[in-house]
Amino acid sequence: MKLFKKSVAAAAILTAGLVSPSALAEKVGYVNIQAIFQSLPQTAAVEPALRDEFKDQIQEVTRLEKDIKYYMEKQQRDAATMSEAEKQELQKKVQELGKDYQTKAGELKQGLDQRQVEERNKILALIKQSIDSFAEKEKYDVIMNAGSVVYLKNTDQEISNKIVEIVSKIK
Repeated sequence: MKLFKKSVAAAAILTAGLVSPSALAEKVGYVNIQAIFQSLPQTAAVEPALRDEFKDQIQEVTRLEKDIKYYMEKQQRDAATMSEAEKQELQKKVQELGKDYQTKAGELKQGLDQRQVEERNKILALIKQSIDSFAEKEKYDVIMNAGSVVYLKNTDQEISNKIVEIVSKIK
């Protein structure tokens, strides 16, 4: 938490252009959290894992979509030969399927969204933990998000690739 507060304070001062990083700390590093996140194998593995986790619900929603489409096409195709009672029954069936579809699709979307947030937060926690341990090990005073840096003279201070390597090894 101390490092985070230092980073925020340093970023605010640097953004304002009042003080150079060397005046704030002896050893400063920069990371691009977004690039790290997108480069990780853990991030790539999230979508297939969630698709597998929600496989049954996805299949149910897909089945409902097909059923609705089938009955709507049947309604258009056979309207001329159907009795009024058959038309009403078919319309009722389409409405019931539509309500069921909306409910199940909403539940699926909500569940997927929630799990995506959970998985994203897990990965971000791994990134933060790796940055903290790397900073401690390599004796960095401050590590900032590269998005808050306007100019970087020494690219040796950009350590995103090192963090990707560390986090990638974590299972």
